[in-house]
Amino acid sequence: MAKESIKARQRKREALVAKFAEKRAALKAAGDYAALDALPRNASPVRLKNRCQLTGRPRGYIRYFGMSRVIFRDMALDGKIPGVKKASW
Repeated sequence: MAKESIKARQRKREALVAKFAEKRAALKAAGDYAALDALPRNASPVRLKNRCQLTGRPRGYIRYFGMSRVIFRDMALDGKIPGVKKASW
């Protein structure tokens, strides 16, 4: 599990990206790169990292479900994810 400070930093970045999304799009369309440089660095969507919504784990992230492979496997085996079951043949 990731530290709370890392998860809090990620949430803060997500909020900044959402806040400045329209402004960034307008400045990019206008070609005003000097004004883009004046915006906070964490307002750029490139600085976001895919992390598990439950644990904050950055590796083994499954984008479709928004969680790491470890949590996905536990929840799938417990039957908490509809339509997902362990393969057997």
